[in-house]
Amino acid sequence: MVYGRNHLFGRRAGQAYAPGLAGRRVHKTDAVSGFTLIEIVIVAGLIATLSMIIVPRLLGYTQRNRDLQAIADISKMDADIAQYIMDYTVPPDSLADVGYDNLRDPWGNPYQYLKIIDNADPGVNGKRRKDHSLVPVNSDYDLYSMGPDGDSKAPFTAHASRDDIVRASNGAFVGPVSEF
Repeated sequence: MVYGRNHLFGRRAGQAYAPGLAGRRVHKTDAVSGFTLIEIVIVAGLIATLSMIIVPRLLGYTQRNRDLQAIADISKMDADIAQYIMDYTVPPDSLADVGYDNLRDPWGNPYQYLKIIDNADPGVNGKRRKDHSLVPVNSDYDLYSMGPDGDSKAPFTAHASRDDIVRASNGAFVGPVSEF
């Protein structure tokens, strides 16, 4: 007779070794593995709950980053326009005069510019950006992004203007209309 490993441990071929169950024979077919339906439902519920918490936060970070990019762009353009005013004593007629004619905001819309000083257009006052008291926010020029909706109206109180990123107080403020 040939003695093998299974013989030394008191098992026959095809039997599983079960620690702690000495003397008891357990066949491989007796052990069932896998997850119950309740366990799968609980895990799916946990994943769904975590997704509901995490996804809105990630979307909020994306929106905030786009706002910050628009603020940085407007601040850079404002500095370049200030340099233009130092060189020529008047604001430029358009953003093209300072090299920003093709610049788009983070939402793909062109930045908006309105020269107020020395503007021959008689309707310029109706186009000026106005605060919540309907007082013009700039006396030299308006510079802003129309925000995610791509729509804007002159007064900050208009629904379409609430998400705009603006330059106000002659450059002392650059940020969302909602924070002005």
